[in-house]
Amino acid sequence: MNLIVRHLSLASTNKYLCRLLRKSTCVKKKPLLNRPNSFHKNPCTALIVSTSVLSVQKSTLISELKRCENETGELTTMPPTPIDPEGYRLPSHIKPDSYNLSLSPNLKDGTFKGEVDIKVNVREDSSEMRIHSKGLTIKSVSIDGKSANFTENTAYEVLIIKLRQGMISKGLRDVRIVYEGDMKNRIVGLYASSYPGKDGSKIPIATSKFEPTYARQAFPCFDEPNMKAKYTVNILRPNVDNYIALSNMPQKGETPTENGVMVHFAESKYMSTYLSCFIVCDFISNNGVIKSEGGELIPLRVFSTPAQINKTAFALDVGSSVMEYFIKYFGIPYPLPKLDLIAIPDFISGAMEHWGLVTFRETALLFDNKISSAKNMQRVASVIAHELAHSWFGNLVTMNWWNDLWLNEGFASYIQFKGVNFRFKDWQMMDQFLIDTLHSVMSTDATPASHPIVKTVETPDQITEIFDAITYNKGASVLRMLDHAISEKVFQKGVTNYLLAHKWGNAVTQDLWDELQKLVPETTNITDIMSTWTVQMGYPIVTVNENNDTYVLTQKRFLKDYSKPGNVSSIYGYKWSIPITYITDKGISQTNTIWFKHDQSNLKIKKPEGIRWIKFNHNQVGYYRVNYSPAYWNVLAKNIKDMTISDKTHLIEESFSIAESGDLSYSIPLELTKYLENETNYIPWSVASSKLGGLKKYLVDTLDFPHYSRYMLNLVEPAYVALGWNEKPEDSHLTRRARVIILNFACENGHAECLKVAKTKFLSWLNDPANNPLSQNLRGIIYYHGLKNAGQEEWFKLLELLKKEIDANEKLNMLHALAGVKEAWLLHHLIQLGTIEGQNQVIRGQDYFTVLQSIAENPIGTALVWNYVRENWPYLVKRFTLNDRFLGRLIPEITKTFTTKIKLDEMESFFAIYPNAGAGTAAREQALATVNNNIKWISKNRDDVVKWMRQQNSASHES
Repeated sequence: MNLIVRHLSLASTNKYLCRLLRKSTCVKKKPLLNRPNSFHKNPCTALIVSTSVLSVQKSTLISELKRCENETGELTTMPPTPIDPEGYRLPSHIKPDSYNLSLSPNLKDGTFKGEVDIKVNVREDSSEMRIHSKGLTIKSVSIDGKSANFTENTAYEVLIIKLRQGMISKGLRDVRIVYEGDMKNRIVGLYASSYPGKDGSKIPIATSKFEPTYARQAFPCFDEPNMKAKYTVNILRPNVDNYIALSNMPQKGETPTENGVMVHFAESKYMSTYLSCFIVCDFISNNGVIKSEGGELIPLRVFSTPAQINKTAFALDVGSSVMEYFIKYFGIPYPLPKLDLIAIPDFISGAMEHWGLVTFRETALLFDNKISSAKNMQRVASVIAHELAHSWFGNLVTMNWWNDLWLNEGFASYIQFKGVNFRFKDWQMMDQFLIDTLHSVMSTDATPASHPIVKTVETPDQITEIFDAITYNKGASVLRMLDHAISEKVFQKGVTNYLLAHKWGNAVTQDLWDELQKLVPETTNITDIMSTWTVQMGYPIVTVNENNDTYVLTQKRFLKDYSKPGNVSSIYGYKWSIPITYITDKGISQTNTIWFKHDQSNLKIKKPEGIRWIKFNHNQVGYYRVNYSPAYWNVLAKNIKDMTISDKTHLIEESFSIAESGDLSYSIPLELTKYLENETNYIPWSVASSKLGGLKKYLVDTLDFPHYSRYMLNLVEPAYVALGWNEKPEDSHLTRRARVIILNFACENGHAECLKVAKTKFLSWLNDPANNPLSQNLRGIIYYHGLKNAGQEEWFKLLELLKKEIDANEKLNMLHALAGVKEAWLLHHLIQLGTIEGQNQVIRGQDYFTVLQSIAENPIGTALVWNYVRENWPYLVKRFTLNDRFLGRLIPEITKTFTTKIKLDEMESFFAIYPNAGAGTAAREQALATVNNNIKWISKNRDDVVKWMRQQNSASHES
């Protein structure tokens, strides 16, 4: 097989080559279609043949491609010769026992020096030792004091060490490496960041982010999760301006040096490389304690820039209360002697569970009770709870390899809801799980572009790519399902036993199932049940049919588009072991789970006597869909008002999703939305606004759009009147959140009064902010809709305020507003502002993709961003790298509203030109699946939706 086909799929190879061979500068001079080996008159047809034919043409193709490269420059993105994925893994017979690491970051020039002594356990005589290293300048290497030779394999990101004579002997060896590195223009590994001082100057800091494979960019190490070791860390800090150094463990001493002060930290517990953390900054902290079960007080500190220390009180409160809950839930003391939380100005992720020194984006940790919204408050609480859950599930016990990443992230994504629910019982967090976690991943998982929870990965790009919704949200959802199926008490006990059995070590998914199995009846095979959810992608839809006094349930795989199931087979034949629950108008009649096993053709349930209605999958605890007959859906619609908030939310989301697949008429979900005329709860309104808003892209460019807008306005009017713009001190957290979503829904759909109020409030504030303060919950809406209907002068005024603003959440509100205007040239200006780096930076690199997505959500900006990304892809790749999963996810976000074949062709052409997607490979497949579904939706559903809305509007007019 030729070089190109070895790296790419045949289909993408053909598209890639077709484009090149159609280039006039090449084809006109010496068109391949006239070559003897072409076999066909069309060059593309000639290439869409068997791989054996491509092999025959190898020399012809390679020379042709080289000539095209010389003449057109079009091959600059051609992928390199493929390498063996197994080469990324280190040999298992050599493992570290401890690190003694000294780091000397230079905050002035953005470089650093390092020395690391690693005690290495060599289990058999070896000719060489392989250690991960990337982007470092290695100065010297020695083993047991003897100078060693070394080479670097940049493809595999490893340092290969050999003694100058003889073998590396079995036993405990001392490896010493002296090296240097660069912290500039990066946001992973050990990197430079800064924040604005009082005088406008940039105050530098050094910080780190190592998950999943970035520790090797800070120090040579065995950078795999099962290569746990102890760490003794020493970090140089400047001897000026109140600078401090922080690491995972408490500081135990300092040594003055010529270049600053070397700070020494206590030896750590056994941990994986990605959990280590090194920071040098001038931040200050708000201090508290965590009370353990035995009465021991654990120091808790929350760090921020000095100017924002007043925003740390909420995190201190949440951190202490959630940790006390987790200590009790896990039944295991917090494993470290201290816990620090710190807000970093430049941070690629939302947060990172570095053990004992948890790092956050400022938006995920800092909360100002004068300007931050209820949404900000909930996000801070949720992210803190997520990261602190990792102290046990992920840090104390770590997955053996990244295949089982879901053990870390899925569990933390679920247990965070329990933690926040403990602290804020009136937030209805367990109901909010549906809209925050479950629904979005069920949409992703209903396409052939999904993947199993447990997925084999080897390369850094593959590893980075699985930090996605399947790993986090689906992982959380199936654990929630299991928790309820076997009882919360049994689940909690099994988790504790799992942690105790594997503490300080590593585990695989089977280890968790084994501990749970010991606590359930023998008839419940945890492995058999849960494997149907973890080793095959997707999920089932259960169809309920009535047969006299019996319900007969059948299952099949649910897909948005049944004509495109993909070609990935499953050992379970896409059948699942499903925990069936139900509720009736007489209450929860079935307290025990009824298992619908994957090997059963159907499940029969006797109809409870005297009921008016029955609803399966109570509170949508199960990760599956349920469909009924149209007549029975109408029964549920008439009784939805009597159900729980989760069941109401479930029925709305479920019916829309099933209708999207073609298994249900759109009249059913649209009928269900009518109940919202009497609803003001945030949770069902959240899913309804999302689903109804999703219809807009199919209708906005048609003459039928007024029918859509009119129905939306009629639907929202009662809630708009009930909540309005006037907030009350006694408003609950969910009332505040509901007001935001309802006002935004009204403004988005052209509610005249809503838009007028937003504009008036915005202009009053912009012209005299001191005397016209804005509500902390409503300012985002006011900025967006107020500026959208203002002018260019106001746009630049807000831009100047953005440049001076230090609050990260306020900056995001302002950026979102700047992205919503109708003038294309202003949007283009905003895009260009995002390319400015260094001292004059206006938009931090971590926020640039968010800005591009906001612009793309604006109908005026969609094409603008799409064209910009295609034309500047090499720049984006150079700046962020293909290993950046957020760059990969940009593609589905900016193309999700495409509804035409021509746009689909543009996407496929773009992917053919740049075939190497790195950590965005799956995201591209998801983007294509979404646009294909959009195109089919129009032909299948648009006419029916418009017809229904016309009828409703006519009925409303007559009444």
